Amino acid sequence: MKNDEVFVGKYANLLMDRWFKRSFGTDKWKRLTELLIQELIPERKIQSLSFAPQEHVNPFDDDKDIRVDVECTDVDGSRFVVELQLAPQKGFYERALFNASFAVQEQIGRGERGYLYPPVYFIGIMDFSYHEGSDRVLYRYNLVERESGEMMTDRLQFLFLELPNCLKALTPESSTLDDFCYYLRNMKDMASAPEGNMSELNSLLFKSGEISKFTPGERVKYINDMTTKRDIENQIEYAMEKGMQKGLEKGMEQGMQKNKLELAKNFKNLDVPIEIICQGTGLTKEQVEAL
Repeated sequence: MKNDEVFVGKYANLLMDRWFKRSFGTDKWKRLTELLIQELIPERKIQSLSFAPQEHVNPFDDDKDIRVDVECTDVDGSRFVVELQLAPQKGFYERALFNASFAVQEQIGRGERGYLYPPVYFIGIMDFSYHEGSDRVLYRYNLVERESGEMMTDRLQFLFLELPNCLKALTPESSTLDDFCYYLRNMKDMASAPEGNMSELNSLLFKSGEISKFTPGERVKYINDMTTKRDIENQIEYAMEKGMQKGLEKGMEQGMQKNKLELAKNFKNLDVPIEIICQGTGLTKEQVEAL
């Protein structure tokens, strides 16, 4: 498929690696990242925000994590760390725990002593739902004692934003996060941003994804990425179709074989000669004798 055959609308698909990082991991759109974190962690009042060097590399060659590390300073001077990740689905919770543990260890490596590292918030943005049918987009987890609910520590917290759960989006009952989830999933197919008042978060989301504002080099890379994504999707679709076809053919073969065996067994019970049974069913002499 040629690049010019790929449909490119007004807004980019920000759920792809390079373009997620462009909107949520660069100084140009730092305000967007700050507003999202503020919306997800309202108990923190961000004074400043910076992007940390990404030192951790996933040791598993077949796994790829789209990760943005953020260091924030609260208005009271306290520091906290956010790992913002566009999450894959395979072993998701286990991957979240694995990656968050590195975010904690890296604080020690940066000069923190006595385990007095700043709190770490793991934020997973999920284009799938672990709570199907729910209209709740944000789930938060802490390490707590099972019976009493007593918190073990507030140094590690998990926040999962389930995009498909935005069932209340664009309704009078919707929250800023409901609409954010809807826009993030669907803006690539939208001709324009919604009219009327929008939160600053969602307004910046659209601005960051406006392809006409990309540099010429970015536009070329985006079209190439879309081409690759389309090709991969076509390959998966083709493989699934072939797999279903093979499965159907195999099922039909197994069914026909079962019918042949049942028919041969009935003929054998009627004392029909084995040679005739083999000629009529296509079974071997050994197969018929084994019945």
